[in-house]
Formats: sequence, C-alpha cells, structure tokens
Amino acid sequence: MELSPRISCWTTRMAVLVTFVVLMVHYDNQHNVASASPLPLSGFDDYSEATSRSNFNKNSDSKRFYSKGKEKGDKKKNKGPVHIDENEIAELINVNSFKHDLQKGIDQLKNDYVKNLSLRSAAGSIESLPVEFEGETYTMQEITQIGRKGPQLLVVNVSAFPQALKNVLKAINDSGMGLNPQQDGTTIFIPVPKVTKEYRENLAKNAKILFQKFKDHSRDIQNRYIREVKKKEKEVSSDLVHSVQQQIQAITEQFVGEAEKVMISKQNELLGKD
Repeated sequence: MELSPRISCWTTRMAVLVTFVVLMVHYDNQHNVASASPLPLSGFDDYSEATSRSNFNKNSDSKRFYSKGKEKGDKKKNKGPVHIDENEIAELINVNSFKHDLQKGIDQLKNDYVKNLSLRSAAGSIESLPVEFEGETYTMQEITQIGRKGPQLLVVNVSAFPQALKNVLKAINDSGMGLNPQQDGTTIFIPVPKVTKEYRENLAKNAKILFQKFKDHSRDIQNRYIREVKKKEKEVSSDLVHSVQQQIQAITEQFVGEAEKVMISKQNELLGKD
C-alpha cells in the first residue's frame, strides 16, 4: 500500500513526458510542412511565365537562325544572271569605251586565227606576220623577201635588214603555226609540215592558247575599269559601286563567252569537224 503514491506519481510524470514528446513531434511536423510549402502563387506564376517566354524565345531564335540559313542557301541556288543597266554603269565609267576595248580584243583574236592558224603553211600564211623591229611593228613581207623552193620549203631572205633576223625568227616561232625555221646566214628556211592529224591537233591547241591570252587581256581590262569605279566610292553610294562592279564583271563574261565560241569554231575547222 505504501508503493501506491509513488506509482501514481511516476505515472503522472510519464504522462506529462509523453504529452510533451507528442507536442514536440507535432510542432516539428508543422514546421517541416511550412518549410516545404511552395512559393506564393503570384511568384510561381511569374516564374512560369518567364520560363515559358524563355523557352518560346529559344525556340523562336532557333527557328529564326534555321530560317536565315535556309534563306542563304536559297539565295545561292536562285542566284540568276546579273541585270545589265548601262545607264547605271555610265554614272561611274564610260560604258562605250569599256565595251569597245573588249570588242577590240575579240577582233584581234579573230585576226590572229586567220593569220597564224592556217592549214596551208604557204607564203601567204606568213606574209602578214607582225615583226617588232626598232620599236616599230612591221609585217613580214615589209622587211623580208619570201619565196618558195619546192612544194615543201619556204625561203625567207632577210638580207635587206640583217639586224632584224632575230626578230623575224621570233615572229615565226611565236606565230602558232607549228613551223620550225632553220637559219643559214641571212636566209631562213621553213619546212612546210604535212597536214597530219598531229599537226591539226597542235594548231587546235594553239587556238586555245591564243584564246587564253585574250581571256587574260579581258580580265586586265575589267580590273582597270573596276579600279576606276572604286576611286569614286566616297562620291556615290556603296550599293551603286557594288552593282556597277558586278555588271562590269558580267559584261566581261559575255565577251569572254563570245570569244570562246570563236575559238571552238576555229578548233572545229582545224580538226576537220565542220
């Protein structure tokens, strides 16, 4: 009976302790729940909207960049011929002078083909060959005497101007006719080659060489006029300068294309394809 008050006291203490522990556990749970609560609704909406905009912008940017790349590719594929506006070109250069210089080159090419690339290596073929002598240009027949010794041999006498002998030899070698001159004093003997397939092919190759010379010459003309345009960059708009340069290049290509047709026609003639 004496233990009863002690047990009662101990029971009371345990009850208080359990109650305290329960309260503490409950308090901790409430605190953890509060800590894990989401941001205020307005703040979350703002962040979602910002994120959504960011993702939209990224997608838009990627589409935009893809679109630009595609446009560039399309521009390259759809790049057509340059429109020629001679009135616009005339604002910066003399169009007639430019075209005249190019046409003069084509005329010279045609003359070279007639004079230098012939299947008949007779006296008439070399009479008009240009010879540079003492700063002047002469035709072969003006400073030499041209004759024939048999059907397969031409004779060129340079005794009237012996100092021009080297110049005459150079003119014959550079003629593109595939001739092989042989010197004996002031006399030059030129064996007339037979018209063989190999001879024809050599003449055709020389036709291309002369065309290439014209092509290089036309590029020089083009660049000269482009330099003239660039000198006026500060006086006119950059768009005009760029446009005129493109048109100069386009006109040059037109003349080169015309000269190429002349070359092909000459090659077909020399190879017997006509």
